[in-house]
Amino acid sequence: MSDLPPGLEDLLAAAEGGLEFDGLFLERAADGTYVLETPDAERAELEAEELRTALDSRPRYVTNWRYWDAIGGEGTARRAFLRWCERAPIAEATVDHRTLEDTPLEVPARYDALADGLEREWGELLVTVGLDREEGERVYELRHVDDADRARGALEVRDDPREARELATYDEDGRYRPLKTAPSLRSGWILPDLTGRELVEGVDFFYPATIANWHRELRGELDVDHWTETAARQTGIYDVIDELPREAVDWMAEACCVDSQCLRRREWEYDDGDALAPEGGTGPFPCREPCSLVVAAARQWTILESEDERTYELELTTSEFNQLAELIDAVADGRTDEIREADVGDGANRYRARYLRAKRFDEDGGLEAVEREN
Repeated sequence: MSDLPPGLEDLLAAAEGGLEFDGLFLERAADGTYVLETPDAERAELEAEELRTALDSRPRYVTNWRYWDAIGGEGTARRAFLRWCERAPIAEATVDHRTLEDTPLEVPARYDALADGLEREWGELLVTVGLDREEGERVYELRHVDDADRARGALEVRDDPREARELATYDEDGRYRPLKTAPSLRSGWILPDLTGRELVEGVDFFYPATIANWHRELRGELDVDHWTETAARQTGIYDVIDELPREAVDWMAEACCVDSQCLRRREWEYDDGDALAPEGGTGPFPCREPCSLVVAAARQWTILESEDERTYELELTTSEFNQLAELIDAVADGRTDEIREADVGDGANRYRARYLRAKRFDEDGGLEAVEREN
């Protein structure tokens, strides 16, 4: 057989023991003929030249097998993620998970999509998978989702996936990002022309352990540590967090563990069988236990919740009372930078806040209020 399609020789060698992959079935019979089957056709007892002709007309199945055979790593998180990126079936998926709700594409439809560039979102990352038309090799690209429609020339090109570590360290305003899965990843960059291994490496730098935990969940093997388990094993200054009241853990999850604050999907609850009230988020990758940021915050809230409640009396107009609520909402939602200085109609406007302070705070900077005995 001459002028074989790329990968055909290896494919024939693999067919000796029978091969079934992504809709392609190929097997060599005892008499030396081949059995070939694809979703669009079934042929039996093909001689070598007939097989060549049949595979020549289906080069996508050959190059697809060749690519994934070279990728290797059957059953690994890396391989599963790369197949998810191009909507290929994932053999080890045992959990009907929201990230797999879209129907996997068969090889012809997948190649058509790859030719145009197939896009997937992973947190604030946009993964684009393209196709080398000659060999069926995949080419991957990473950029911020906000830059989806920007030309490559308008973005800062980064050549090494390890540069993702630096890109993930600071936000748009140069502030340190203690939580890598916070929705504060800066935009304006691109990591083009990546191999599959480089893509996974880059994603791991942006969002550490998210691919591994996603894959564990996909296999039904995600080990979840609920709040009570996590709190009970703390030592030192964090030993107190198991004293945080049950309802305060709900408030904490609402404050920290929602999509506006963290892109991981919270799978841990107060305890096994005792779910927290706030929804856990909608992201593709799971959160299997309270993170270090939540644990650190829980220590402060435990201390604050140990205080007795007191009654205070202060004089405010109705508008000033409403303004306090607007101020708290704006700070909690991180909107203070969005409020224009000229927009004095907004209660969280800087000049409105300064006016309220000048009017209602004493000369020592404290709110003028009287504590009442309960």
